[in-house]
Amino acid sequence: MTKQIHLAAHFPGVNNTTVWSDPASGSQIDFASFKHLAATAERGTFDFFFLAEGLRLREVKGKIHDLDVVGRPESLTVLSALAAVTTNLGLAATVNSTFNEPYELAKRLATLDHLSAGRAAWNVVTSWDAFTGENFRRGGYLDKADRYVRAQESLRIVRKLWDSWSADDLVLDQAAGVFAREGTGAFADDGDHFTIQGRFGLPPSPQGRPVIIQAGDSDQGREFAASGADVIFSRHSTFAAGQTFYKDVKDRLAKYGRTEESLKIMPAVTVVVADTDAEAADKARHVREQQVSGQTAIVLAELIWGRDLSAYDPDGPLPTEAPVAGSKVTQGRTGFNDQEAVVAEWRAQAAANNWSLRETVINQQNRQTFIGSPETIATELNRHVQEDAADGFVLVPHLTPGGLDDFVDRVVPLLRERGVFRSEYAGTTLRSHLGLTS
Repeated sequence: MTKQIHLAAHFPGVNNTTVWSDPASGSQIDFASFKHLAATAERGTFDFFFLAEGLRLREVKGKIHDLDVVGRPESLTVLSALAAVTTNLGLAATVNSTFNEPYELAKRLATLDHLSAGRAAWNVVTSWDAFTGENFRRGGYLDKADRYVRAQESLRIVRKLWDSWSADDLVLDQAAGVFAREGTGAFADDGDHFTIQGRFGLPPSPQGRPVIIQAGDSDQGREFAASGADVIFSRHSTFAAGQTFYKDVKDRLAKYGRTEESLKIMPAVTVVVADTDAEAADKARHVREQQVSGQTAIVLAELIWGRDLSAYDPDGPLPTEAPVAGSKVTQGRTGFNDQEAVVAEWRAQAAANNWSLRETVINQQNRQTFIGSPETIATELNRHVQEDAADGFVLVPHLTPGGLDDFVDRVVPLLRERGVFRSEYAGTTLRSHLGLTS
């Protein structure tokens, strides 16, 4: 049976994916930018529009990293505004489960779900580092191993609150008006991280409850997704790696009484479109060079080496020193579990290809990327889905807000012609777009 492709649009914010210095790049915080990208995604009949979260600006040697000068606006606020200017597009917010309470999470997300008539999604993320925690009263108190324990408990309670209403709880009485039955919204939970009880104030939205999204490649993260997520993001650079991840996660579903269709696997990818494959390759090379300046290459290398590398020429060879474990040269960026292994891999790749430090960083930082003519990209996207390397893709443009215009105008029509992507929305809720039955 031919599978249908799922597509989502990611508004990337300012990072080393975004070419913020390009003349075509717009504001990262002006509402017009969010509105433009969302309108493009809805014109392309995408499943949802996705916003990441930033709880603290990253630092390099005590100074704000140059790519974080603007930062990220609060996701639910932006998506609530977008709910008023979109009709069918799903609206997915990243909200941290470590530094938010279940009741407020449930209330804020349910509110977006009602404002959008059933198009909300929650990307459940965790945080354990003290650097981020310093912005909050509790600080970085969570052990790294406990972050998913709290996340699972938060998600369980949030769902309990959303499910505390039934379809029969709202009663229409001609004299008294609309009221709720006794016991409506009542909840209680006593867990390792939370002991709460009360009443939840919002009934279900048209889709019942918001879609749950999760991102995590660790074994713990995959298990968390298999146990209760509707969508899982992944990041794999090759077709084979995608197939391996896909099979591993789908095989975990049965133990939770779930079917393969109940969880959609959607890698984050970049796409570079041009008239020919050769032109696209040249364009992609130019984009990568814009994304990773010499300064950015040094900063990203410092993250791995754990030491000050400012004396190095980014267009020269890789550092000769060994990496320093546990260094805080950079803070607020994703670390590496095995720095020595990463350094060894980088050195091997640089030697084999005669790459400079900057060239090595450029080639090691790539997401799974589709580069080529519209026909080539449509063919490859479809191959990944039909051969079980993904259920769909979260597209991460390199330009904000117009980075998906070419894809929607030139690639989406080809996917529709091949019968693997919708020409119009069949339903009005995000769950219906994703083909989720519960």
